[in-house]
Amino acid sequence: QVQLVESGGGLVQAGGSLRLSCAASGRTITSYTMGWFRQGPGKEREFVATITWSGATYYADSTKGRFTISRDNAKNTVYLQMNSLQPEDTAVYYCATNKLKYYSTNYYERTSYDVWGQGTQVTVSS
Repeated sequence: QVQLVESGGGLVQAGGSLRLSCAASGRTITSYTMGWFRQGPGKEREFVATITWSGATYYADSTKGRFTISRDNAKNTVYLQMNSLQPEDTAVYYCATNKLKYYSTNYYERTSYDVWGQGTQVTVSS
């Protein structure tokens, strides 16, 4: 059974930083593309960042230069370092794993992912 558990969310002031973690079990992160998505109040769930099975990283335009996705292979855990946070970054952040092994096409599409974590709330105050 594949399971993803996110942690690290919280309340932070604008300009601050947070690091989210996504611990995976049942699926090896070096074989599957892993993504971070977020869903703000009244908004659709949107792509934030991804790290492919080969280690390549991609970001949404809104997070490029401020967020960094990385992974610890030994811990089978993916991280999202978020710097220079702004109120518009307020959302529930979700970790997800791609449906297919060794596959990274359409990494920005929600439908490419089949297992999601429970989400962690990030709130940025102005």
